[in-house]
Amino acid sequence: MTPSFAAAARRLAGLAGVAFGWAPETFWQATPAELEALVRALSGEEAAPPDAALLARLKEQFPDG
Repeated sequence: MTPSFAAAARRLAGLAGVAFGWAPETFWQATPAELEALVRALSGEEAAPPDAALLARLKEQFPDG
C-alpha cells in the first residue's frame, strides 16, 4: 500500500528535523529545491551554483532594503 501524501510529508518533515535540525515550520516553508540541495549536499553530490537569472529573481524577491 502506498502511503498517503500526508503520511509521507510527516515522515519527510521528521527526517529533515533529524538531518538538518529543522523545526517543523522551517520544513513547511522550504521549497522542494531547497530540500533537494541539502539532500544532495549530504549525499556528496555537487550542486550547481546559481546562474545569473536565478540570482536576479532572488534579488527581486528578497531586496536588501
